[in-house]
Amino acid sequence: MAWRIDEAVAHGEIDNTVEGHTTGRIWLAGRDEPLILSLNGDCWRDLAGTRLQFENPKPVSVPDAEALDVDQAGIVGDMTASRKNKVPTVSEQEFHDLYQNHQEIPHEWRNTLYLEWFSEINGRVVIESADYILTISPHEWEMDEDAENAQMLANLNSMRDFMAQVIRRRTPEGPEPDMSEELDEFAWEERLKESDRLTDAYQEVLEKYMEDVDSEQKEAFVMGWDGLLDALAERDEAGEENFPGEGRGYGSIGDEEGDFDDVDDDVDDDDFADADDDFSEDEEDHPLQAKAQELAMRAMDLIERDAGPGTPSYQLITNLLQVSGKLAGVLHGRGNGYEPEAGFVLAVLKRCLNWLNEAVGACQLLIELERDPDQRAALTHIRSSAFEIRDGIVELRRELK
Repeated sequence: MAWRIDEAVAHGEIDNTVEGHTTGRIWLAGRDEPLILSLNGDCWRDLAGTRLQFENPKPVSVPDAEALDVDQAGIVGDMTASRKNKVPTVSEQEFHDLYQNHQEIPHEWRNTLYLEWFSEINGRVVIESADYILTISPHEWEMDEDAENAQMLANLNSMRDFMAQVIRRRTPEGPEPDMSEELDEFAWEERLKESDRLTDAYQEVLEKYMEDVDSEQKEAFVMGWDGLLDALAERDEAGEENFPGEGRGYGSIGDEEGDFDDVDDDVDDDDFADADDDFSEDEEDHPLQAKAQELAMRAMDLIERDAGPGTPSYQLITNLLQVSGKLAGVLHGRGNGYEPEAGFVLAVLKRCLNWLNEAVGACQLLIELERDPDQRAALTHIRSSAFEIRDGIVELRRELK
């Protein structure tokens, strides 16, 4: 995952006065020699053609910074001094108290220095801070809007390539395994490792693009979730009136084309028939949990129940059941004496976003394959409902944070 070294930076400089090439030197706390940057590509327009000098008023030594190689040759990522971020306006203790009590944390929007590159030796390195002292020289050359858009697209592709290496999706060899058969300890361990890699990668993508106006599309592209990317494009073409509850501009997305099994597939075929028994009506349901349960039941009524592992129908149902069950575990009874730790809830909700994205991608494939207009309309409604639940989960995560 990314090396985040903003706390350890003492001072440094980034030079993009030569078009197509970005160099730099960065001194870190506890190290005598600076990092030497030699990167292909340009900064965003605000820094393109300039020399940037920056200083951290309070540098501290961190293990990540100590382990970085001096040679930071590679390619640029997003480099700008005008990234907008929410910055808390309370002390660290006040922040902790508000967070523990699930209360809103006061903040303001500030320009943030964001320096990202992809090193041939260390991978992705990020410096992000709103507290540095910056000095920017006059532009020696000007970048136009088209050139900036081209650079941003190149950065997206670099991020996608990096995430593909992190996730390391399985390459199908032979027939799909029969998931109705019991897996041994080693098979489960491999699946859990895959799931953890996907979750870690998705968390990194969320952190980068959460506040972006095009967050949904960028997250989908970078994570390689092309099925959901197609669904988002179709949604946007159809217009908001056909997709109530969507368009918040935040969220997450699905999987490689035709590949929907990067999550915990711990729902077997028997769950299709017995899912109604998994939900108790003794306690009040959280609205999101109730929506997820209703959607899973509706999808089960619509989809053939004998669909085998690896099929879009199977993936749609199993992922919706995952979401419904996990939401029941962390939201059922909230406010009635049951209050799991916020960190645990956030972690589960993040996994639910993954499963919802997988479900949307599978639903999109079913829509494309379906020829009956009534069935297509019903599948489209299921996809729309999944978008609504996803937006609700994203909003709940934002509240908890």
